[in-house]
Amino acid sequence: MTLEIIPMLGELTGSIQSGLAAIAAGVGIGLIGSKAAEATGRNPGASGQILTLSIILAALVEGAFFVAALVK
Repeated sequence: MTLEIIPMLGELTGSIQSGLAAIAAGVGIGLIGSKAAEATGRNPGASGQILTLSIILAALVEGAFFVAALVK
């Protein structure tokens, strides 16, 4: 009985991990976007640099999500 439960718990734990990683990635990218829009509003002359930095940071956040999803 106990040996049958262990694989189910492992699968459940991996699913929870992937779900939390997806939520965190969505929140992170949302914060990056909102802060980039705020920074561009404050300093329109730096919009190119802000855009570049926000794209790089969004890619890093998505990369962290893919690592978390694949480790499952």
